Amino acid sequence: MIDRQTFVELMSGVCAPVTVVTTTGADGRPHGSTVSSFASLSLDPPLVSFALDRTSTLLTHLRPGDRVGVNILAAHQQELASGFARRSDGPGRKFDGIPWTVRAGLPHLPGSAGWTAGRVDRHVDGGDHVLLVMRVDEAESSATAPLVYARRAFGTHSLLAVAS
Repeated sequence: MIDRQTFVELMSGVCAPVTVVTTTGADGRPHGSTVSSFASLSLDPPLVSFALDRTSTLLTHLRPGDRVGVNILAAHQQELASGFARRSDGPGRKFDGIPWTVRAGLPHLPGSAGWTAGRVDRHVDGGDHVLLVMRVDEAESSATAPLVYARRAFGTHSLLAVAS
């Protein structure tokens, strides 16, 4: 078995998309959290996955069948990523002072590089995290550069020069 620090260092070198997962709670308030484990899972049916720490307050609002949105952040949205990564002072507080709208009944962050929405299909045990599988029923992408995270820093994707 490898030690924790070796594993953390290895995984820090893996570029990950930066997203803000959102939902509207039974309390009617918006809830959201920064997530960098978002991935495509299946084309038929259309499924994506993301992981939440077992202690995440967002997890309490995302049971199977619940509606969920994923804002795929754009390169210019680093501040949003940092803000939604912090523990909040209360329900909906992460949304204070930032522009957001309601889309498909869910909190949406305008200017994002992409958006998808659907329902939580199931939870899968993942050690200290829970993997959520989401069945996609809405998606939109743009040509906007996405925000990525690697080596404990934000960046974006750039194309490599093709040798001629």
